[in-house]
Amino acid sequence: MQIGVFSVSDITTDPTTGKTPSEQERIRASVEIARKAEEIGMDVYAIGEHHNRPFFSSSPTTTLAYIAAQTERIILSTATTLITTNDPVKIAEDFAMLQHLSGGRVDLVLGRGNTAPVYPWFGKNLQDSVELTVENYHLLRRLWDEDVVSWSGKHRTPLQNFTSTPRPLDGVAPFVWHGSIRTPQVAEIAAYYGDGFFANNIFWPKEHYQQLIGLYRERYEHYGHGRADQAIVGLGGQFYMARNSQDAVREFRPYFDNAPVYGHGPSLEDFTAQTPLSVGSPQEVLEKTLSFQEFFGDYQRQLFLIDHAGLPLKTVLNQLDLFGEYVLPELRAEFAKRKPADVPEGPTHANRVAARGAKAAESARG
Repeated sequence: MQIGVFSVSDITTDPTTGKTPSEQERIRASVEIARKAEEIGMDVYAIGEHHNRPFFSSSPTTTLAYIAAQTERIILSTATTLITTNDPVKIAEDFAMLQHLSGGRVDLVLGRGNTAPVYPWFGKNLQDSVELTVENYHLLRRLWDEDVVSWSGKHRTPLQNFTSTPRPLDGVAPFVWHGSIRTPQVAEIAAYYGDGFFANNIFWPKEHYQQLIGLYRERYEHYGHGRADQAIVGLGGQFYMARNSQDAVREFRPYFDNAPVYGHGPSLEDFTAQTPLSVGSPQEVLEKTLSFQEFFGDYQRQLFLIDHAGLPLKTVLNQLDLFGEYVLPELRAEFAKRKPADVPEGPTHANRVAARGAKAAESARG
């Protein structure tokens, strides 16, 4: 099980102090959080892509390259890379470059995004979002898998004898997760290619995501990549903890009540009951996270939203220290105990290079 954190990169006023961090403060904080995640033994740090306020992360590959230079082990990913409005050629080039700079410690989550005005800013039409998702990913896949590509489509100028550079590290493209909160076509394309499916299930009840993940698993098996229970699934989550539950709820409530996305909506108690949000003691966070497997089956990656809603950096780093001391070791041990031997591990560059080598050796033996 790969365990890590992700950021949506919001710049939000701290409701307890009235202080709003600057863009630079939040950008620098993202680096500190990634370094702390590695320090406590987490496996993944991911950051989203936005091109509108109140968010700062318009160029996640730049941020991740900077973090790569200051870390040694942690996988660097995106919480969303916009497959709809980014040029597939640029995605292919940027992430291959990041592969080389990080020594292979990179993958990405592709998504449509949920900010409608982004489409015309980049010369696209919101009504074409699903078509763009499918067409752009088919092209991206070819750019990574084929040295020379000639291609034509509906939403981009044609390519003739084009080679994307640099080529993927060791000839193995970055692993792709397809992120979705509502779109079955995204689950379908993930299954078709045998890619991962990341269900960022932080807002809606579990039953909704059970349907999406179930569809992905069914189609993954249909396309011959393995059994449904062997499909590669990632989940979102959120936590806020203190040594006792009452303190956690008291401390987090003002942040929840004023959060840009779910503030002024359901109560903290209702939202906690209906979604993966866990606010309480370390033991409660541990137990709730372990319950996800009961609803969604064995899965490979668990990411937690950690720095949002105006939480100051000091608080976020303290949350990570608590998680690393009281939750992470128990979570790892329990996940390892529960995982069947024939369910794949979380994808890494090293194990994917090894798998390709084993497949080539098997083919050579006939």
